[in-house]
Amino acid sequence: MAHHDLPMPVSEAQVRALRVNDTVTLQGTLFGIRDATQIHMFDRGRQTRFDLRGHAVIHTAPNVKKVPPSDAHPAGYAPVCIGTTTSDRMERFTRPLMTQNGVRLIVGKGGLREASAQAFAELGGAYLAIVGGTAALETTWIERIEAVDMDDLNPESLWQFRIRDFGPLLVAMDSHGGSLYNVVRDNAQARRAQVLAGLGVTT
Repeated sequence: MAHHDLPMPVSEAQVRALRVNDTVTLQGTLFGIRDATQIHMFDRGRQTRFDLRGHAVIHTAPNVKKVPPSDAHPAGYAPVCIGTTTSDRMERFTRPLMTQNGVRLIVGKGGLREASAQAFAELGGAYLAIVGGTAALETTWIERIEAVDMDDLNPESLWQFRIRDFGPLLVAMDSHGGSLYNVVRDNAQARRAQVLAGLGVTT
């Protein structure tokens, strides 16, 4: 287990150095993305003006407040509560995010599946897990909302956050085939089999 402090953007080599159970703190820029954003990008061919190459995205539809643009709020939005949503339903977007936009890291909760694991292994990516229910804490790691794209989809716009010390986050899926979700599943199945055997139940 190791800790990695990663200013954005990162290289493939930096991502391949991450291993399951390592922790990561992100610095600089983080992009917020969710279902509607990716449906428009990958199902409807919509382009973003943001350069996502080497960056991390977080699965979120933040609660924000419209304010006059200023140095503190250059995008005209102030963060109110920026939490993380469940990643599983966005499984099919992992590979296009990486191949078409160059994304390296995905931050979310609940994990992703085998297709994402394969994309991470082939292309050099990782999934960073955050504990559910920590939106208030996450919001303190965001200094400001720097820019927003596709804002007709609000709150599922594409958000550019300025962050500092965002984490620690847990490496839950790495580029070497490691997955904490597979470990949990396998352990649960093994314990279930033991309990059933102890009860004399055959499956």
